[in-house]
Amino acid sequence: MNAPVLDELSRQIVVALQDDGRASWTDIAAACGTSVSAVSRRGQQLLRDGLVRVAAVPDTQHAGPADLFVLRISCAPGRQGRVCETLAVRTDVRFLALVSGAYDIIAEINVPRADSLAARVVEEIQTIEGVARCETDLRLHTYKVAHDWSRHGEPVDRAEPHECAPEHFDATDRAIVAELRGRARDSFRTVAARLGINESTVRRRFEAMRERGCVRVTTLVPSAALGFESEVLLDVTVAPTAFDEVARQLATHRGVRYVAAMLSGNSLMCELILPSERDLFEFTTGTLGALPGVEGWRASMELLTVRRGFVETPWWRQQLSR
Repeated sequence: MNAPVLDELSRQIVVALQDDGRASWTDIAAACGTSVSAVSRRGQQLLRDGLVRVAAVPDTQHAGPADLFVLRISCAPGRQGRVCETLAVRTDVRFLALVSGAYDIIAEINVPRADSLAARVVEEIQTIEGVARCETDLRLHTYKVAHDWSRHGEPVDRAEPHECAPEHFDATDRAIVAELRGRARDSFRTVAARLGINESTVRRRFEAMRERGCVRVTTLVPSAALGFESEVLLDVTVAPTAFDEVARQLATHRGVRYVAAMLSGNSLMCELILPSERDLFEFTTGTLGALPGVEGWRASMELLTVRRGFVETPWWRQQLSR
């Protein structure tokens, strides 16, 4: 993506928002060591320009028992953009990216267990004009989901993401999350007014979901805007006896944004975000290649991220049209 590289103040604001997307401008100004007016003015401009989006991301079980599937899609020549446009409006798509390599598009879809996977994939996805082939794989377990990747080089928390039970959400919780999905900096008063419920109810319920780990507030920003050159998706083949240990070792690295165990091929799905191609080379040769049990990997460069955490990125359409 050809995003403008942010200046130092904008970078500091983004890093603070990655720490807490709902932090007040006063708190962010204190973290940045500058005035509230300067931070508020710059931060709101970043949000208005669509370079940054703060989103409330729910657990995959938020609408009931569900499974997450990874789709690897090949497209007819020149149809990749149209296929992305069709998939981008689907509410069941958690992640969607245009990629290089063996496939054109990689997506994650969240399928309720009461629904038919065959209907979703065969009757809906594979019938999209331009889709030539779609391979489907099941996510078995998530070891890591990280949103603070801009702090490259700093120690990382090894705690695995919490997996919520469907009963942790009710209709009011889901309505609150829907209101904050792509605009998580809205005040609780504003959300309460839109839903016709008490502000304290919105605050209490949202903070409870966040405390349990059933909702995360994440800050979406193009990696290039923070000077990161390499976003890569890896399918890592691992010896069965080393599977769990390799996943946990990968999760300790700041540059690893996502690690999940997949059903097919003794594989881990691993997303990397690194400052440079040199860092990518050092990671693949010095870290990944040195881990006992790693048998190989297949890599795809992320050319354009369309959706992340069930939320559409605000910049992808403009970038695709260039």
